[in-house]
This record gives sequence, structure tokens and C-alpha cells, in this order.
Amino acid sequence: MATDTLPPSGAQPAARPGFVLGMLCFVYVLNFLDRQLLSILAKPIQDALQISDGQLGLISGLYFAMFYCFIAIPVGWFADRTSRVGVLSVACAVWSGATVACGMAANYTQLAIARMVVGFGEAGGVPPSYAIITDTYPPGKRAAALGIFNLGPAIGAAAGVAFGAAIAEKFGWRIPFIAVGAIGVVTALAVWLTVHEPRRGATDVAGPAAADKADFWPTVRMFLSHPILMLAALGGGATQFVTYGLGNFAVLFLMREKGMELGEVAIWYALVLLIGMGGGMIVSGRVIDRMVKKSRVGYATAPALSLAVAMPFYLAFVWAPGWPLALALLTVVMVFNYFYLSASVALVQEEVKPNQRVLAGALLLLIMNFIGLGLGPTWVGFASDWFTAQGEAHGLQLALYTLTPFYIIAIGLFLWLATRLRRQEAST
Repeated sequence: MATDTLPPSGAQPAARPGFVLGMLCFVYVLNFLDRQLLSILAKPIQDALQISDGQLGLISGLYFAMFYCFIAIPVGWFADRTSRVGVLSVACAVWSGATVACGMAANYTQLAIARMVVGFGEAGGVPPSYAIITDTYPPGKRAAALGIFNLGPAIGAAAGVAFGAAIAEKFGWRIPFIAVGAIGVVTALAVWLTVHEPRRGATDVAGPAAADKADFWPTVRMFLSHPILMLAALGGGATQFVTYGLGNFAVLFLMREKGMELGEVAIWYALVLLIGMGGGMIVSGRVIDRMVKKSRVGYATAPALSLAVAMPFYLAFVWAPGWPLALALLTVVMVFNYFYLSASVALVQEEVKPNQRVLAGALLLLIMNFIGLGLGPTWVGFASDWFTAQGEAHGLQLALYTLTPFYIIAIGLFLWLATRLRRQEAST
């Protein structure tokens, strides 16, 4: 990561950009690790608390997303007007404490409430981080920086699988929740003490004064009426319907349908996440930065092309008769499934004013995550229960097949976005 190149004239380089990015990435690792522990430990949790696939889909999807998505909007507005670092550190402490509570849940209701609080806290995690990174790295380096930041889900998911499955196999499913939550509380304090608040618009050629405050409703109306921003959000949401629908049931699917054991999951599935998702995040950020140097249309064509490559491999993964072949195919799926994230985030952050970035990032996440995180796992869980009730022996496998049309929808939306970006460039 090159950080010694001078930013555009008029922009001010941030102090210790590598350290800031590293800290924010680690917080995102914990954010995603806490979120993924439920899906990673789905089978032992189901066995202990006697919950169905549909109930699992609700607490990992809709119930979580209702708080995660909608609380992000007022949190984003508040962070745009106050300290983004302060909001991030408090949010990290809240979701980490709630993760500890997940490990202490005695029944489904207690677990559901704890997951809602995790969602409440995590709502203040990613949007402030997007804005801090954007005010730390200049244009031309942001997609790569955001790509590194977006390694958080890959590392968090991989660490969750390796740590969560290994510890759960020896000590039970509760201990991983408690241990990870405790680490998060300590990290929240470290963020507060070591990460400095960058000036808004510091790396832009020109921007509003730091004292300028973006109004809430005008910013919301601007976002919802802006075709480019909405297409980026809807394309990301359709993609996340697949990624979260698959991700929240992948471990259960591999164990139930492909014959994996928890110890095998801890090693091999963790490697797939780290290599596949992590590789995709790094490659996508650099590819997108190269593409947008020629044209901003790259923000749309990169995810459209990558999803077209991923779709046949996804179908082959669901079909594969054994877990070794399934994991090999899933690695390819993971590489190409996540190009949309760095592209959509970088596009939205560059399209809005510096003092609107946290709220715009929160609105992006609201739309993407309510569609993807809220509805994707919920859809898969209830579809699995429905197919099983019809007498199908492989209900979860059939449910995962039903995600395929959302690849086509996402590709169509990103191609539409490419058309709008091309038209915007032609008019300037």
C-alpha cells in the first residue's frame, strides 16, 4: 500500500494512515466475527436451544437487520456532526458486550434479544469507518484502502470459523461468544485512545469547512433521489441477498449436506474464507482503482462482470456431491462475489460532499443490508423449512438454489448503473 505519494493539490495527508487503516480493519474483523459466530456455530446452537432453520434465519437475518440497518441512519447523522472516532469506539463496546450476552443466553428469546443489541451496536461501526478512511486517503487510493478495510469480513469470518469451531468443539458453543466479546470491549478503549479524528474533506481537492454540518433530511432526500447512489445501493443489496443468504447457512449446509465435521470446518472452511473472500477484497480494490483511472464506469462494470463469473461456480458448489469439491468451487465464488463492495462504497463516498459521507454510507448500508442481510438469510431459512415440510430430503440445498435469480438481478442493476455513469461522464 503506497502512502507516500502526494495527494492532490489542496488536500492534506492524514497522519499515520497505515495505523488508522489497520485499527479500523481490526475493529471490522471483530464486527464481522461477532456477527458470524451465530452462523458458524449454528448446529450446536440449534441442538442446545431446539430452534429451526426458519428461527435461525430470523435472528441472523431480519431481527438483526432491523436494528443494524435503521439505527445506522441516526447514528450516521450524529457521527457526521460530532466525533466519528468516538461513535465507533462506543459502538464497538456495545456490540461486544451484547456478544457476551449471546453466550449466556438460556433460550431462543434471550438469544434473539442479544442479537438485536449486537445489531444496534454494529450500526455504528462501518459508516464512520468509511468516512474516516475517505478523509485519510486521497482519490485514486481510496478503493484500494477500502478494499483492505473490507478484508475485515474475510478475516473475521475465517477467524470466527477457526477460533469458534475449534473452541466450541472442546468447550461448547458459549465460550467463543464470551471470549470474542471481551476482546471487543478492550479494542473499543484502544480505538478511543489511539485513533485521531481526521478533518472532514482533508484529502479532497476542495471541500466544505470542517464546521459545516450537513442537514439530515436534505441529505436523505438527495440520496434517495440520486439514480447513481440508489443503483449502487440496490445492486449491492441484490448481491448481498446471495452472499448473506449463503454465508449464514454455509457451515450448516456443509455439515448437514456435505458431511463435514466441526473440526474440518475449523480448518478448511476457514481457509476458503481467508483465501477466497480475502483475496477477492484485495484484488477487487486494486482492479477497481485501475479501471476508474480510465473511467468511473468501472465502479459498475467490475461488479457486473465478477458476478457473471461467480454464478456458474455457485450453482456447481450447491450441486457438488462432496465437501472437498464444494469448498474448491466455493473459493472461486468467494473471490468474485465481493467486487461489488469496494466499488459501491468508493463510488458513494466520492459522489457526495465530505460532510455527508457518514450518513451517505449509513444509507448505503441500510439499503444493501436490509435487502441482503435482513431478507437473504430469512428467505433461505424459511425456504429450507418449507422444502423439508414438503418431504424433500435436501431442503437446505434446494433453498440455496433459489438464490440464483438474485445474481441475475444484481448484474442487471450494475449494468444499468454503468449506463448512468457513462451518461454522466458524457455530460461533463
